[in-house]
Amino acid sequence: MKAERVDLDTNVLIRAALRREERPCPIVVAVREERGVLLFSDETFDELQTRLRLPKIDRHVSPEGRSIYLAQLEAVSEWVPIAGAQLGCRDPDDDKLLQTALMGAADCLVTGDWDFFEMSPFQNIPILSPTGFLDLRTV
Repeated sequence: MKAERVDLDTNVLIRAALRREERPCPIVVAVREERGVLLFSDETFDELQTRLRLPKIDRHVSPEGRSIYLAQLEAVSEWVPIAGAQLGCRDPDDDKLLQTALMGAADCLVTGDWDFFEMSPFQNIPILSPTGFLDLRTV
C-alpha cells in the first residue's frame, strides 16, 4: 500500500517522538521517504503540541528535541480546515481526527485508539494500527 496522504493520530506521533525504535517512528519515516504528506488541522496539531509539552514528556525528550520533531513534521505536512462537526466518535474530542482525514482526502488514518477500529473504514478511509499500516506497505 502506498499511502501518500496520511492522517496520524496524536498517540502515534507521540510514541514516535518518545520511542524512535518502535513501530510508529517507521511510519513517519515511511511517509517522508515516499514523499507523502502528513495531514493536520490546526486542532490536531495544537493537540500534539499541547501533549508534547506535558511535564511527563520531559524525561523522554528535551524541549529542544520536541521543537525539532515538530519542525520536521511541519516540513512534510499539509493543513486542512475542519468545522467541528460531530461524526460519531465515542469520545467527541476524537471527531477532529476523522474530520481532518475527510477534509484532507486521506488514504488512511493510523491510530492506536481501538475506538476508531470499530468505525473502519470511515467513509471509505481505512483506519489502521501502526503495525497494520507497515504490514500493508510491504505487501
